[in-house]
Amino acid sequence: MAGLDFRLAPGGFYFLTGPSGAGKTSLLKLLYLAQRPTRGRLRLFGEDLTDAPREDLPAFRRRIGVVFQDFRLIRHLSAFDNVALPLRIAGQSDREIEGPVREMLAWVGLADRASARPPTLSGGEQQRVAIARAVIARPELLVADEPTGNVDAAMANRLINLFEAMNRLGTTVVVATHDMSLIAAVKGARLMRLENGRLADPTGELRHPPSLSREAGA
Repeated sequence: MAGLDFRLAPGGFYFLTGPSGAGKTSLLKLLYLAQRPTRGRLRLFGEDLTDAPREDLPAFRRRIGVVFQDFRLIRHLSAFDNVALPLRIAGQSDREIEGPVREMLAWVGLADRASARPPTLSGGEQQRVAIARAVIARPELLVADEPTGNVDAAMANRLINLFEAMNRLGTTVVVATHDMSLIAAVKGARLMRLENGRLADPTGELRHPPSLSREAGA
């Protein structure tokens, strides 16, 4: 992937598209701090994290919700406990967690599957648990890699409505997808396209500058 230079406006809604192998997943990994840039600068929430100590990164990651393409659910935990995990990490009590987690599971159509563990869930159900977990703590940045690839059209619309609701609350949303109907459904969303190492910025202008920088919440 060539050098990219762009900024995400806090509270914006972005779709990232491009052919397979264009680097979408690699770019998302930079956004949720799973990788660091090999050159250039990386800014997040107003902080330059390019050379930040490794022990400082978990605090920033807790401000980010991630929907992974391969779900990454904890197999021995129930759907309820997978969704509750970010709230428990944040120090909330079981009493505080119960209502929001039940409500979120109901929103994604899994109210009756709260006690089920991931190996007993279908791919689409696992996807919905992963999305519920990503948004339950109202992250400042939500990064989703093909979040509707395993669900039907009706559920895809319901999930994108959830992302829009998070966005209205101030969350910056970045969704990588090939689904153009999904993109068309979100009014006001901005489109970025990766192709041949080049990025079309939100205004549609192709750019190919020498560095990668990214900022949200500044």
